[in-house]
Amino acid sequence: MTTSRDLSEPSLREAAAIVRGGGIIAFPTETFYGLGAHPFDARAVQRIVELKDRSLRAGPILVLIRSRADLAAFVSEITPAAERLMDACWPGPLTLVFRASAAVPSVLTAGTGTIGVRLPAHPDVQRLLEAVGGPLTGTSANRSGRPPATTAEDVVRTLGDGVDAILDGGVTPGGLASTVVDTTVTPPRVIREGRVPAAAVLAIINSRAA
Repeated sequence: MTTSRDLSEPSLREAAAIVRGGGIIAFPTETFYGLGAHPFDARAVQRIVELKDRSLRAGPILVLIRSRADLAAFVSEITPAAERLMDACWPGPLTLVFRASAAVPSVLTAGTGTIGVRLPAHPDVQRLLEAVGGPLTGTSANRSGRPPATTAEDVVRTLGDGVDAILDGGVTPGGLASTVVDTTVTPPRVIREGRVPAAAVLAIINSRAA
């Protein structure tokens, strides 16, 4: 049965224990509620895919990291353009698509060989990542094609008992999602324009160190 918790330290520790045990949690971000599971737990990630009624065409599932040091476990290549984008926009609302390392479960990459990663600036998300002790999936807490959830009640109404626990942070701001940039191609390509304007992304990509 889905249970709701606040964002206190004990609640974060309980949520982290659920993740480490193979469970799925919902949590508030700077835009909407997300679904968190251990990225290397293929069974938990598959639960998220089924819960969202997500097709393989939807692409890789987003991973949230605590710091750039966490990238080593997920990516096989970091291009100079990706480095510039991380320097300028992380932590923040920019998701970068990298070539995935061989260790990343195929259910996380949707068979594409790529992985989307974001370093969030939201303090409560960072607190959760610290409690978990590592990265989390961060896909939106809704069924595919349905509006994203902005409250814990939205999560319950949409996903029901498919989520093991919800961290209730009240109403999230909503608005634009993160901008998504594919750094596996040259030049990098803006897949989705969100909070970081496409023009700003292109300016960073085309910049050179003095």
